[in-house]
Amino acid sequence: MNIAALLSGGVDSSVVVHLLCEQGLRPSLFYIKIGMDGAEYMDCSAEEDIELSTAIARKYGLPFEVVDLHREYWDSVAAYAIDKIKRGLTPNPDVMCNKLVKFGCFEERVGKDFDFTATGHYATTVQRDGKTWLGTARDPLKDQTDFLAQIDYLQVSKLLFPVGNLMKHEVRDVALRAGLPSARRKDSQGICFLGKINYNDFVRRFLGEREGAIIELETGKRVGTHRGYWFHTIGQRKGLGLSGGPWFVIRKNIEENIVYVSHGYDVDTQYGYEFRMPDFHFITEDPWVGQAGEVGVTFKIRHTPEFIKGRLIREPDGLRLLSSEKLQGIAPGQFGVVYDEGAQICIGSGEIQI
Repeated sequence: MNIAALLSGGVDSSVVVHLLCEQGLRPSLFYIKIGMDGAEYMDCSAEEDIELSTAIARKYGLPFEVVDLHREYWDSVAAYAIDKIKRGLTPNPDVMCNKLVKFGCFEERVGKDFDFTATGHYATTVQRDGKTWLGTARDPLKDQTDFLAQIDYLQVSKLLFPVGNLMKHEVRDVALRAGLPSARRKDSQGICFLGKINYNDFVRRFLGEREGAIIELETGKRVGTHRGYWFHTIGQRKGLGLSGGPWFVIRKNIEENIVYVSHGYDVDTQYGYEFRMPDFHFITEDPWVGQAGEVGVTFKIRHTPEFIKGRLIREPDGLRLLSSEKLQGIAPGQFGVVYDEGAQICIGSGEIQI
């Protein structure tokens, strides 16, 4: 097989290369550069990543190339994130980076010349009824299918996830035994395009600051001041600078630049039981075509190890999801990611509306 392997400089993608070589395969290695040289707000620690990726290529005697997609990234993913934030929504840049850049622009420029693209994502592919489906990872703590939930059928059918059937500690063990240079490197944290840059610093660079009131939802009392609604998201608890907490962001008034909060550990205003997804995206296909009534599913509304049970209802303007348990901080703009009842197959995702 002719395989392209995407490297990040981290342990997961390095182990991917090792596992492929153990199978007698000789993948071509690529590092996608999305940070702009000299732009302090786009520091993605690329130098160290490229050094480690180069070391892996040298260790296994494989071809390695840096693919610069920073312009494509900026035009699609970063611009998407800023637009959503400005509109008071909660974007998920990682989801769009996978869809548009890693498996979009890269495929158009490089991946099209290969049979498969292998990555270090914690996910699997499952063959059912002659079709390829996105499957969850064996390690629920590391499962990344929610970040892949906007890819399409052509993309998932060309992907390989060699670490998807391993636990994280097993991946580390493989790396240590193989003497990989990234074996002890810590996992990266945060949004893909920010690297080591603080999220608020990035947002401030493009949207600036504008003081506004923080108001207690139940009483209408002003309890503090914020520097712009765009720094805050529904369900947020930390970073409000208020005493006597905990406080939770419940609502935002975009026109008047007001952030509404609620006080307490278990106030009803924090919670909801349902949300809508008008533009739901099925990765492989709609498995419930022709099925009347509610459908039992599992789902996520943020990146957590837990899958929540729920019921999916078809409506004229899209899908509505009813949760079996109360949901804290349903944030419009985020993606609701839907799985089958056994949480084995990721069916797809849709942007949340309330």
